[in-house]
Amino acid sequence: MFTLILNDSKMSDLVYSYILKNMNIENLKIKKDDTCIIFNYSSSDLQQISILLTDVIIYFYENNLINNILKKNYFYFTDDELNKILDTCNSILIKEDSNHKKDLIYLSILDYLKDNSTMNLDGFIQFRLKDYLEILDYLVDLAVNNFIINREYLKFIELLQDYIFSSESKIDIVHLIYLKNESILLDKYKKSIPIDDHILDAKYLSDISFSSNDYCLNTLLNILPQKLYIHILDESDEFINTLQKIFKSRAILCFDCDICNLYKNASELVHSDNLDF
Repeated sequence: MFTLILNDSKMSDLVYSYILKNMNIENLKIKKDDTCIIFNYSSSDLQQISILLTDVIIYFYENNLINNILKKNYFYFTDDELNKILDTCNSILIKEDSNHKKDLIYLSILDYLKDNSTMNLDGFIQFRLKDYLEILDYLVDLAVNNFIINREYLKFIELLQDYIFSSESKIDIVHLIYLKNESILLDKYKKSIPIDDHILDAKYLSDISFSSNDYCLNTLLNILPQKLYIHILDESDEFINTLQKIFKSRAILCFDCDICNLYKNASELVHSDNLDF
């Protein structure tokens, strides 16, 4: 027999209902007594019980544990910001492989059940699952960093929007041909526009790194087109999304026109020649 102790009767009711709904152990018998859930099971069911309690911890406690970490370590954020960070945490948890996290919980429970007949679940989490809590702490830290980076990114976008829409355009139309992170700029007469690759002139760029996309953006910020036609030959990506946010209604996506087809054919021809070579 094994007794699981919860902090209050409400949580006990919730966990008890969850276990009844999700257990798949034929001979397992459970009953509830106020804040306790009592299990009658054989030693062969120990692993299945451990899996079930692992799921209980993740389902009922993980979100609160993350909230507690946020409120303790990042109390200086507003409630709205904390909610956004929490959403980011949940997104990371969905995307990340959670097998390692679950294994840590499962193995700790299995080891504990071999020698103990009673478990206070809140106490067990706080004192026996320190490795699991460290993982959550790392994920929260990662989510906070992502939030800060995204907040700075949005400020950067707003800064460029203000600059673009408060400045006079120097050219009517620019065509941007985009393929695999490489850009070609053309004017309305289909003549090439040189891309400025001088870092010292890149006043509006991040000082962290410079790529071909940075140079393209810098050039566009210098010439300020009234209309920016973006011809996407492969797939849209974060750079294209950024251009759309910065230039807003001035940016027009194109996937199939004379310019698109011309450069698609040229790209395929070059690729074919490289293969033959």
